[in-house]
Amino acid sequence: MAPMTTELSPARRYRGAEAEERRAQRRGQLIAAAVQVYGERGYQNATVKAVCEAAGLTERYFYESFANSEALLLASFQTVTDLLLQKIELAGEAAGGDGEHRALAILRAYFGTLQCEPRSARVFLVEIRGVSKLVDEALGLSLRDFGGLLARVLMPEGKEPDPMLLAGVAGGIIHVALHWIRHGYAPDVDTVAATALQLALVLKDRQRS
Repeated sequence: MAPMTTELSPARRYRGAEAEERRAQRRGQLIAAAVQVYGERGYQNATVKAVCEAAGLTERYFYESFANSEALLLASFQTVTDLLLQKIELAGEAAGGDGEHRALAILRAYFGTLQCEPRSARVFLVEIRGVSKLVDEALGLSLRDFGGLLARVLMPEGKEPDPMLLAGVAGGIIHVALHWIRHGYAPDVDTVAATALQLALVLKDRQRS
């Protein structure tokens, strides 16, 4: 009799990995579809069925990855936020120069992305607000990360910003973005970024007082 073993065969391990990859792919499809549907209809008017149809998947696969619509909204928001933060951080690094120059590059990339990707902007700025306490906490964390990125380029190394000031600066820039979007993305990106920089420079000026 052959000895018993708990090890999976290579074929079974491969099938398991393949199944995980397919699940991850379906999850990504649902998130991409959610950004599209929320951006077009708004979160409150978007059903699970509509998202699944946009993703080309059945509702069975929705519940494979998400407990409910709120979980999908959170995942969509996190995906959009992570990509945005990565993009604007790279823009700041590529700009070089002093902190003010890099902060302006970050803000140009931020507003430019909002203009080029209006569906993602709606998820990031509008649809996330007031859904639940958990969603509001996710928004708060994203504001902290955005403000922290600006603080790192504007403040001396080793200096920690006042958390309330950081929240105020980040929140103020978000409100500038909302105003800008409501007015049809006018004025141009360079102008609105320069305006937002005046708020961000409060972080730098704070160190002089």
